[in-house]
Amino acid sequence: MVATEPQSDMAQAGPGLLGQLIRFGLIGGFCALLDLGTYSLLRAVGMDAVPWVDVARAISFVVGTTTAFFLNRRFTFAGGRRDGNSQVGAFVLLYVVTFFVAVGVNQLMLHVLPESAWKATLAWVVSQATATVINFVMLKWVVFRERPVKEN
Repeated sequence: MVATEPQSDMAQAGPGLLGQLIRFGLIGGFCALLDLGTYSLLRAVGMDAVPWVDVARAISFVVGTTTAFFLNRRFTFAGGRRDGNSQVGAFVLLYVVTFFVAVGVNQLMLHVLPESAWKATLAWVVSQATATVINFVMLKWVVFRERPVKEN
């Protein structure tokens, strides 16, 4: 049997859940490093005092999340290969919400965790993990959801 479409259904299906989790994790790690690197670079060139440090953080967040959108859209979620404009809007909304979730969870953890040398780091890890889980679920099943192909 010869496929008449440029790509067969198997090629368009993309990776399974485990493959998506692995790709999401690798892309997320890369984007976190890109975010941190951008932030560090901007601070090193003079954006290390108020209010510029906040501007540097905003710029680094935008760089990291924009890169995450395009890489996840291309390599992680097969549904990301369609519906570009609506996906951008949904992605922006998702990341605005998860930004505030991460900040809120971080604040909560700073209040409930016992005093220790690792308190701030642990609070960041918990808040980042919470945001990451929300992002994966919402990216997979909302932003980049795979719609069944309509048969003629």
